[in-house]
Amino acid sequence: MGKFVTGPKILWKVIVRELHQLVSRPIYLFSIVIAPLLSYAFFLSLMDNGLPEELPTAVVDLDHSATSRNLTRQFTTVSSLSITTEYTSFTEARKAMQKSEIFGFVIIPPSFEADLYANRRPEISYYTNSAYFIPSALEFRSFKTTTTLAAAAAVQQTLLARGEYERDIMPQIQPITVDMHPLGNPWTNYSIYLNNTFLPGILEVIILLTTIFSIGSEIKHSTSREWLRTADDNILLAITGKLLPQTILFFIMGALCQSLLYGYFQFPLQNGIWPMLAAMLLFVMALQGLSIFFICIAPSLRIALSIGGLFGVVSFSLTGFSFPAEAMYPAFHLLTDILPLRHYFIIYADQALNGVPFYYSRMHYMALFIYILLALPFLPLLKRALRKQVYIA
Repeated sequence: MGKFVTGPKILWKVIVRELHQLVSRPIYLFSIVIAPLLSYAFFLSLMDNGLPEELPTAVVDLDHSATSRNLTRQFTTVSSLSITTEYTSFTEARKAMQKSEIFGFVIIPPSFEADLYANRRPEISYYTNSAYFIPSALEFRSFKTTTTLAAAAAVQQTLLARGEYERDIMPQIQPITVDMHPLGNPWTNYSIYLNNTFLPGILEVIILLTTIFSIGSEIKHSTSREWLRTADDNILLAITGKLLPQTILFFIMGALCQSLLYGYFQFPLQNGIWPMLAAMLLFVMALQGLSIFFICIAPSLRIALSIGGLFGVVSFSLTGFSFPAEAMYPAFHLLTDILPLRHYFIIYADQALNGVPFYYSRMHYMALFIYILLALPFLPLLKRALRKQVYIA
């Protein structure tokens, strides 16, 4: 009974010590509160319109006919395009794109109108700067859609001139009608597509670096032995007391992120907020467990921070929200399963976006829980490093 009473008292002493450090060092205020808030404000305001619109675009009209001018006007009606200028040659347009003045341009060839009505199939060329992936993809889609519709309109006019009835023309132009129903994100809103994983990804990097810093700085500033003495030489109580306040604060910041996404911005949330809050809590604790593991195997602040930063940044590429994990090389596909952000992303896709039963997401919740326990076998290594109190620069 005495040990049971002593344990909470010791834990409370460690918590009080950690709270004193949190309020006395501005870096914790910045990393736990200010940095996430700045990230939320930046990315949510950056993509508040959903899809980028009025992307700078150019037209090179080498025909200057009524038909080519009509096609140019059709490009100006597309919301994603902004025809900023018309160039007289391919070279001028290419140089403008290389200077990032435009993201893409269309070339209407000479004799476009004459070839079109003579059934000589004129070719319209469009170029996009793929160094900017999203603007390039949007412009390419807009170019293709507009030119396809323009070609269909030209065929329709030709057939009408030949005396065919309009009711007979459409089946010839489009024999198969495609009825599209995008699931989960029918608005094709890039903010829904990116921010639901990008913001937790930024939070992941912050949690990894902050947790590693808070433990590694004890060794660097020669306070690790005093920390252990406060915890009565119990490494588990020492770690729990140090990280519990951070866990609560990071969970609050994560819950605030979800409140903004699913409450204020009304992003899809099929199964309610509780599965996502549970995922966020496990996500925060999993990252803290992973951070402890890094500092256990590399009890040097510099090295552990490098490992944590690299792991967090690589997670953006291998999570699968920008490039499907199934299409990656097999070795990289296997690596995706060791990323907490990947499991959080799948939980989001299942619970918030698609609304599938909890049963089908259980393994991903379990994977996050396993990360919490990951560092337990390695805690003796950390305890030894804390006792030695030797900082390796």
